[in-house]
Amino acid sequence: MGCSCHTCNMNDQHNHESNHCGHQEKVKSKSFVSLYWRPIVSFVMLIIGLVATHSNIGLPNYAELIWFILAYLPVGLPVLKEAIEAASHKDFFSEFTLMSIATIGAFAIKQYPEGVAVMLFYTVGEYFQEKAIVRAKKNIGELLDKRPEKVTVIRNNESQIISPKEVVVGETIELKAGERIPLDGTMLSEHASFDTAALTGESVPRNIFKGGKVLAGMIVLDKVIRLKIDKPYEESTLSRILKLVQEASSRKAPAELFMRKFARIYTPVAIGLSILIIVLPFIYSLFATGFAFEISTWLYRALVFLVISCPCALVISIPLGYFGGIGAASKYGILFKGGNYLDAITKIDAVAFDKTGTITKGIFEVSELSTEMDSEDKFLSLISSIESKSNHPISKAILKYAQQKNIDTRGLSQVNEIAGFGLTATYEGRELIVGNLRLLDNKNIIYPETLKKKVGTLIVASLQDKYIGYILLEDQIKEDSKLAVDLLKGQGVKHIVMLSGDKKEIVDKIATQTGIDEAYGELLPLDKVKHIEKFRHQKGYDIAFVGDGMNDAPVLAISNIGIAMGGLGSDAAIETADVVIQNDHPSMIAKAIHIGKVTKTIVWQNIIMAIGVKTAILLLGIFGLTSLWAAVFADVGVALLAILNSIRILKYFK
Repeated sequence: MGCSCHTCNMNDQHNHESNHCGHQEKVKSKSFVSLYWRPIVSFVMLIIGLVATHSNIGLPNYAELIWFILAYLPVGLPVLKEAIEAASHKDFFSEFTLMSIATIGAFAIKQYPEGVAVMLFYTVGEYFQEKAIVRAKKNIGELLDKRPEKVTVIRNNESQIISPKEVVVGETIELKAGERIPLDGTMLSEHASFDTAALTGESVPRNIFKGGKVLAGMIVLDKVIRLKIDKPYEESTLSRILKLVQEASSRKAPAELFMRKFARIYTPVAIGLSILIIVLPFIYSLFATGFAFEISTWLYRALVFLVISCPCALVISIPLGYFGGIGAASKYGILFKGGNYLDAITKIDAVAFDKTGTITKGIFEVSELSTEMDSEDKFLSLISSIESKSNHPISKAILKYAQQKNIDTRGLSQVNEIAGFGLTATYEGRELIVGNLRLLDNKNIIYPETLKKKVGTLIVASLQDKYIGYILLEDQIKEDSKLAVDLLKGQGVKHIVMLSGDKKEIVDKIATQTGIDEAYGELLPLDKVKHIEKFRHQKGYDIAFVGDGMNDAPVLAISNIGIAMGGLGSDAAIETADVVIQNDHPSMIAKAIHIGKVTKTIVWQNIIMAIGVKTAILLLGIFGLTSLWAAVFADVGVALLAILNSIRILKYFK
C-alpha cells in the first residue's frame, strides 16, 4: 500500500508522509529516463535472468543470486530506505516493512525472480500514482494567473519598476488601466473606476475619488492612476485574505483513503500470520508425537504466505482507479487535485454558490428599456451618444446594445462626467442628463417612484429637466446555471444556497430564477465563512462551496470541498480549491459528483476483487496447495483485471 500522495496532501502532520510527498514534488522536474530508469533496469534484468535460468545456458548458484540482487536493488533500495525511515518514526508495521520482509524472504527461500517481480510491481504502482498527482497539479498550475510581481513606484519624480515587497509605506505607485493593485493605498488621482469583484463579489464597478481607499486585489478599469501606499505588502488586503486561507485550511479535518487505513491492519496481521504458520505447527509437534515438525517446510510456507500477502494488486489498482477518474474528469475541464477529493465529493449533500462569475457571467447586458419619448430608437440614440464619451463598463454595455440594434449616435456638445453619478451634455440647446437616480435627485428632476424598486443597475435620463426614460442593466445568468441546480438535485444534493457580496434584492431575484433554495446577500468574506461553518456544524451538511474570487478563497478552504471556477477565477481561489472547473460551466459540478461516484464504485470493485482473490490464494498457500509462481501470476492477473476495470472509467465518460 504505497504512500499515497492523495493521503499525504490531506494529512501532512506525519513527517514520513510529508517527506515522501516531497520526493514526489521533486519527480516533476526530472526527465523521463531519470524518472523511470529504476523499473526499466529491474524489468530488463528480470527478463534476462528468467531466460538464463530456464534455458540451456544456466547460471551458477552464486551468479544467479548476484544477478537477481542487482535486478532487485534499483527498485528495492528506495523501499528499504522508506521502511527504515518509517521505523525511525515508530511505524514498525508500514507497507514498506511488509514489502521489504516479503521480498527478502523470497530471496531467503531462493525464489529470486519472485522477489524482484513483487518489488517491481510495487514500484510501477507507485509511479502510476505519482503520475496522476503530478499531472493534476501541472494542469492546475497552468490555470493560475500570476500575482503582480512588479509595480511602478515614483521616486525623485522618476518611475522605477520594483517588487511590491520593496515599496515603502508613504511612497507613490502608478498603475495603468487593466492592472491589478498589489498594495493597499489612498487615491492621489481625482477619480477612477475599479473592478472589485475579486474582493467583494460586487458586480458593479466601484468609483473611488481622491482620498478614497484602494485595496490590493482591485483592478483599475479606465485610466492611469497614482496611489499613496498605506500598508506594507505583508499587511495588505490580499495578504490578509491569503493568511485567512491558511488558517482555514489548517482547520480542515484530515481525510485518509481506505488504502492507508487498511494497511495499518493488514500489514501487522500478515506478518503475524506468517510467524504463526511456523510457531503453531512447532507447538503442535510438542504434544502430537506422530507429527514431525520440519522447520524448512514450514519456513517455506510462511515465506510463501508472506510473499503472496504482498498487496501488489491493491497497490496498482487503487491509485489507477483514481487516476482513471481524474483523467475522465479532465476531459470535461474538471481538475481534481487528488484522488481523495474524488472520494470526498461523493459525500456532498449541500452546495453553496458565489454569484458573480459563478452563477452569473459578470458581464452587464441591457435587460429592460422604457421611455416617455415618441421613439425608443431616438431615446436609445441619445443615451448611447452620451455614453460613448465614457469608458465605464456600463457605458460599454449600453453602446454594445445600441450597435446590435444599428442605432446611430447624435451630435452632442459640452459633455461632462460627474464621477459616481453620470454624465451631462447639451443636445440641440437643451441639457441632457444620464446617470443614476441620485443624479436626478440632485437636479430636482421628478421621476416615477416605481423606479426605486427596480432590481439591477438602473440608468435614468432627463432632457431639459424632464424625465424621459430608463435603461436597466443586469449581470446575466449563465446559460446552464438553472440546469446546474437541477442536475445537482438529481445527484442527491439536498440543499443549495447562494452566498454573495451583491445586493440582497439582486441575489434573491437570481436565486428565484435558478431554483436555488436559499440566498444571502451583502456578505463579506468572513460572513461567508460563518455561513459555511453553520451549515457544516449546526446542520450537519457535507458542503461544497463554488466560487471564483479572492474573497472566496477562505470559504473555499473551510468547506468540505472547495470548487473554483478556473477560467475567470483568481489565483488565490484556484490555489485553495480542491476541484477546478476550467470552462466556468456550473453544470460541470454535477458531472464532477457523478464521475466521483463512478470512480468510487470501480475502486471498491477493485478492492473487493483483489482482497477476495488474495484471501483465497493465502488460504491455499497455508496448506501448501499452491506454488509461489502460481500465486505471483494470480496476483498479476488480478492487477491486470483491476487495471482494465480502472480504464473502463475513461471509456464510460467518452
